[in-house]
Amino acid sequence: MKKKLAIIGAGIAGLTLANLIKNNSVHEFMVYEKQESLSLDEGYGIQLSTNSIKILNLIGFNKINTEKIFHPNGIDFYNIQSEKICDLDLTQFNTGQSKYTTLQRSTLIEFLKDDIYTQHLRFGKKIKEVSELKKKILIKFDDNTNDLVDIVVAADGIFSNTRSFFEKKKNEPKFKKAMAIRTILKSQTELKINDEKISLMMGKNCHIVIYPINNNKELNCVCIIRDKKYDPDKIKSLLHKVIIQNSNLEKVFDKELKSWPLYFTPRILPSTNNKVFYIGDAFNGFLPTLAQGAGQSIESAYELFNLIKDNKPDIQNAYFQERSKRAKIVRRRSNINFFTFHFSSPIMQGIRNFFMKFLIKRKSFIRSYLGEVYKN
Repeated sequence: MKKKLAIIGAGIAGLTLANLIKNNSVHEFMVYEKQESLSLDEGYGIQLSTNSIKILNLIGFNKINTEKIFHPNGIDFYNIQSEKICDLDLTQFNTGQSKYTTLQRSTLIEFLKDDIYTQHLRFGKKIKEVSELKKKILIKFDDNTNDLVDIVVAADGIFSNTRSFFEKKKNEPKFKKAMAIRTILKSQTELKINDEKISLMMGKNCHIVIYPINNNKELNCVCIIRDKKYDPDKIKSLLHKVIIQNSNLEKVFDKELKSWPLYFTPRILPSTNNKVFYIGDAFNGFLPTLAQGAGQSIESAYELFNLIKDNKPDIQNAYFQERSKRAKIVRRRSNINFFTFHFSSPIMQGIRNFFMKFLIKRKSFIRSYLGEVYKN
């Protein structure tokens, strides 16, 4: 049965779902974005493991300009002094054209918008009111337009405004008492790391991730720092706590910086309306310590798409069961990583490093810890 969908939010999750519907189904849809345009400035980097690349290839991602992406072949783990601890081979998870990929978020958004920009994307759309009419949902926007649809898909991020119109039980994101600080590097000579790999440096109450985002070897550099309060005016002084652990980092962060607080979703709750679905961060917001935020947005869109395409019975329950199971796996590992990356005690750091060297050589552990996440 042909359905009409309203997708709220033109981020990675919403645009992925839109592309899947357009290319592989008969359903009608419209993407509504509250901003006046898509942000296509350079922006920050993202990592996509093989599970999400396989999905994107269904809508032509394998034909993207290879100069705009990169395929790192591994992760090098360091202490904060740039002393290597161990390394992980990422190619063991690659299959065919599905390879672990790093790129700028704007590159992915540009790719996802191309086929839907003109006919299926409306800007400046903020929901004012929702109601049910003839077994459908009537959405009224604050510009006095409306849409009557069979399904509403909220893809508007961790602070989803759509949730507030449909859910009585609040699930407010919580501040993790940590923040991210990002910059783009043209070179990493100060640190002497391999610029064809992902480099992860672990220090006292902080960790740094550096990886290439295209074939020009531009590097995305993100520092995650624990602190009780986020104050964007005190970023330089906060970074000093990291730089004193390795003076070579001073030149790394002597550039334009962007920062943001880290939030996570405390609970995984089902939708109370069988016509309303949540995907991406609107379903569950993850910490960035497993690099699965973008990947899970893509995966959740694909899961919902398959259920709608096949007209599965009891779609709401089927979607929640599958998505919550995956989200719990990713959330658990993200929390473990966040905890272990930031040990402040030299003794605990030493114990962690010892076990990392041991466990990373055990294929059974890697298959269990990452294989479940990177599944195809």
